[in-house]
Amino acid sequence: MTRLIPFFTYNNKGVLMGLWDKLTGELVDIIEWLDDTSDTMVWRFPRYQNEIKYGAKLVVRESQVAAFINEGKLADTFVPGTYTLQTQNLPILATLKGWAYGFHSPFKAEVYYVSTRVFTDQKWGTKNPIMLRDAEFGPVRLRAFGTFAIQVQDPAVFLRQIVGTNQRFNVEGIGQQLRDLLVARFADVLGESKIPVLDLAANYDELSQFITKRIAHDFDQFGIKVTALYVENISLPPEVEQAIDKRSSMGVIGNLNAYAQYQSANAMESAAKNPSGVAGAGVGLGAGFAMAQQMTQAMAGNAASAPPPLPTVLAFHVAVNGQQAGPFDMDGLKGRVTAGQLTRETLVWKQGMSGWVAAGAVPELAALFSVAPPPLPQ
Repeated sequence: MTRLIPFFTYNNKGVLMGLWDKLTGELVDIIEWLDDTSDTMVWRFPRYQNEIKYGAKLVVRESQVAAFINEGKLADTFVPGTYTLQTQNLPILATLKGWAYGFHSPFKAEVYYVSTRVFTDQKWGTKNPIMLRDAEFGPVRLRAFGTFAIQVQDPAVFLRQIVGTNQRFNVEGIGQQLRDLLVARFADVLGESKIPVLDLAANYDELSQFITKRIAHDFDQFGIKVTALYVENISLPPEVEQAIDKRSSMGVIGNLNAYAQYQSANAMESAAKNPSGVAGAGVGLGAGFAMAQQMTQAMAGNAASAPPPLPTVLAFHVAVNGQQAGPFDMDGLKGRVTAGQLTRETLVWKQGMSGWVAAGAVPELAALFSVAPPPLPQ
């Protein structure tokens, strides 16, 4: 059996030069993240025993931030660009490692990539109805839903507070917690706004902007910000919506007599289009006319049985010898005219008048003086 033995050609430096070139070529290392997902927020670069070679290339693309973790502590972070990993661009890690005079050998560290792009189309909604007091309907229960978008604002805070040691962290890992926080703030804002239920649809944009500002501080503790929030719908329970529909229908109908005539006209038109069913249509039409007549008579009867409004009783106060007397109704005033105690020059007043006026200038009292006898001759 023939055994193959590697053969190296000797030159000025001998056979070891070819072997050294091969080994140094293996020391070249590239650290990068090509994200092929749409929901990954953090990804840890896979490396056997977390060893990174001296002079390795670090590639950070747009919408990415790279962070080095040493023994559980956050060290250096890198914004988009290409870097050669040396002592001068790893100052924090060099301090933690004790590299006072540089290093030339592989070192251990974890590299996390954080995506800083905007994650859109995140759904939110109320699990249970929100109880509110409305000025028109009283206590009501409302449900709401919509969408929002988030972005990692502070990668260091996000890694410390949320990610931990996960190799891959996606949006759903924190999505439910953010939704619960958003719904809680939405309920507060909706209750404090005092907006009538029927006017909520006209204030979706204002509510969205106000909620975005209100929850900014709550999301800062996670290193995240809400870049957009939309309220798509706020709805009442189905039975309340049905009651509102009936109320709207009655408002649309308006005059019941006109509605009955309209229905009768439609029945006649339908009967004319269907000659074979004239008899049946006639029966239905007759019943419709009878019902309309009964409704009209009932409404007329109710109107006739109602008593007319009480007449307004005129009552005047009269000035007698500088003193106020009365009030007197028309019969009382007529008797005083006959007795000569009320003349055209006598001052009178009634409710609604701005001041005392001579009786002859009041239109309501003109008839009293036309039937009074003339004064006796001297």
